[in-house]
Amino acid sequence: MDIDVATGALRGPWSTPVVLTVNGERRAVELEPRVSLLDALREHLGLTGTKKGCEQGACGACTVWVDGRRVLACLTLAIACEGHEVTTIEGLAGDGELHPMQRAFIEHDALQCGYCTPGQIMSAVKLLEEGGASSDEAVAELMSGNLCRCAAYPNIRAAIRQVRDAG
Repeated sequence: MDIDVATGALRGPWSTPVVLTVNGERRAVELEPRVSLLDALREHLGLTGTKKGCEQGACGACTVWVDGRRVLACLTLAIACEGHEVTTIEGLAGDGELHPMQRAFIEHDALQCGYCTPGQIMSAVKLLEEGGASSDEAVAELMSGNLCRCAAYPNIRAAIRQVRDAG
């Protein structure tokens, strides 16, 4: 094992070059094949918006998009994302403006500690795109993979309703 001079991350003897396209930008990194997308984003690319929660795929804090589909970054190997477009919470806002879902979360105080918020927002945006937000019950069911330990669920649903109804 040695340390990557550029990132300060540990690099094992079996590292391989990987090119990831994250938020529209191609980024080359040296990774061991077993590195999760979550660890590649946070530890190798410095994108810390995606949160590390349970590391077992149960909490949704690490939700990102790969080719426009929701995935749990903790359960996804980074090397498997080569040649695919990865979008993180950092890539959601455009032209210096917050995404409508980000604004709605702020307006409805749909966060308390904020730890789950990036994953909640990434899931909520896709939920609306998928057309599954017809009722509060449907939203609760389809967002059930994203846990909020502070129990801000009513406010999260209110933010999703606001964006849905404005859309």
